[in-house]
Amino acid sequence: MSKYTTGEVARLCNVTVRTVQYYDSRNLLTPSGLSEGGRRLYSEEDLQKLKVICFLRNMGLPIGSICEFLKEENVEEVLAVLLKQQGETLKKEIKECQEKLSALGILEKELKNAGHFSVESIGDIAYKMENRKKLHRLRMLLVLVGIPMDIVEVSTFALGLLKGIWWPFVLGVSLMLGAGLCLCFYYFRRVAYICPQCHAVFKPGFGEMIFSKHTLQLRKLTCTVCRHKGFCIETYDEEKKGD
Repeated sequence: MSKYTTGEVARLCNVTVRTVQYYDSRNLLTPSGLSEGGRRLYSEEDLQKLKVICFLRNMGLPIGSICEFLKEENVEEVLAVLLKQQGETLKKEIKECQEKLSALGILEKELKNAGHFSVESIGDIAYKMENRKKLHRLRMLLVLVGIPMDIVEVSTFALGLLKGIWWPFVLGVSLMLGAGLCLCFYYFRRVAYICPQCHAVFKPGFGEMIFSKHTLQLRKLTCTVCRHKGFCIETYDEEKKGD
């Protein structure tokens, strides 16, 4: 039967001698015997066991879990559970890393758009990024509500053109105007703006917000704190986070 020294099993499993010695100290891989000179000797079974240990470590399993696994009699069932748990952990870590990578990309883009920046401006961008998902969900809600309204408007207009029946269109437009005003107020109550001058988070008047020039992310407003007038960054109003 083949016998391997510590250095040989380490080389065959592509790990360091120190790693094999560490596994020995944790009672993960105890040598099957000793040479006449007192050197540790590992059997073929020990070598295969080390390969399993290395595989599980490469999958990210902690030493403690591997120790418990190797003590179990129903190895296949325990291994299946361990691998499933580790898979969920890795998926979570990947998702977190992807979110961080996405946040870094957004920050880089925002800094480029800012042209020049300070500690305060970075704080504004960070505040905006923290609330970005909430603001996106709010906008998507308005879009989903607006689609049926558009369908009703187009269908009643087509009915008027084809059949000469215009009262559904008039009624529909009246209802759409009322619903649109309600949606605007709903949106107004749930957004706030960051002043690029004093970096305060403020809420403008309803009329000013509705009729001001704007892009998807910016709106030209007068800051209620410093009275600066210019394009301000739109963000989700944290005071409405419980809504």
